[in-house]
Amino acid sequence: MLHIALVSEHASPLATLGGVDAGGQNVHVAALAGALADRGHRVTVHTRRDAPALPDRVALREGVEVHHVPAGPPEPVPKDRLLPYMEEFGRLLLREWRARTPDVVHSHYWMSGVASLWAARELGLPLLHTFHALGTVKRRHQRLADTSPAERIGCEIEVGLGCDRVVATCRDEVAELVRMGVPAARIGVVPCGVDTDRFTPMGPAAPGGPHRHRLVQLGRLVPRKGAAVSVAALARLPGTELLVV
Repeated sequence: MLHIALVSEHASPLATLGGVDAGGQNVHVAALAGALADRGHRVTVHTRRDAPALPDRVALREGVEVHHVPAGPPEPVPKDRLLPYMEEFGRLLLREWRARTPDVVHSHYWMSGVASLWAARELGLPLLHTFHALGTVKRRHQRLADTSPAERIGCEIEVGLGCDRVVATCRDEVAELVRMGVPAARIGVVPCGVDTDRFTPMGPAAPGGPHRHRLVQLGRLVPRKGAAVSVAALARLPGTELLVV
């Protein structure tokens, strides 16, 4: 049995989904923690405390504990404004890991990587990292709408070169990381999974309308998730209705 530390600075597995910064990463980390616990490992998820009433530690389920790290103000802060608190986050991780040393650390998102890289180096802990999104891609597609800190891409390169292994979620991400200077030999691919008990073609379906085809848009209603693309595509698809979930 291993003690595995997952670091997810802004995306708590306890968060209510659907907010601006609460979505796929929260689900990913919660599911990963649960799957590791199912295999007999002990998992601690370290995330930032964003409300004063949150307890220091919360049991998510058997084998999984969420540790609220008191870095920055105990209130919601947009993730693109969290970088100034990552030095404190890293110091608190170091203190935590000295007292409760994990066997391996897996950080999620670039700022978690910044905090974890320093703390893991101090203690000689193996560090895996998953980016979930890359600043180069966000800048390329969002352009002026990209609110990421100017330091993001440089930090991502530092994390990619400094961790022991990058766990990418697709081959396109590997190609992007290689262009950033991260050696391909340091990168493995573990695709995002699907909960086939929850997402299945069987079961009840939304009532059909008068249209022959249905286009489904699944995602939070924030601009970067692309709902506008689905609406634009609908105009080119005769006999099609749009279902937004």
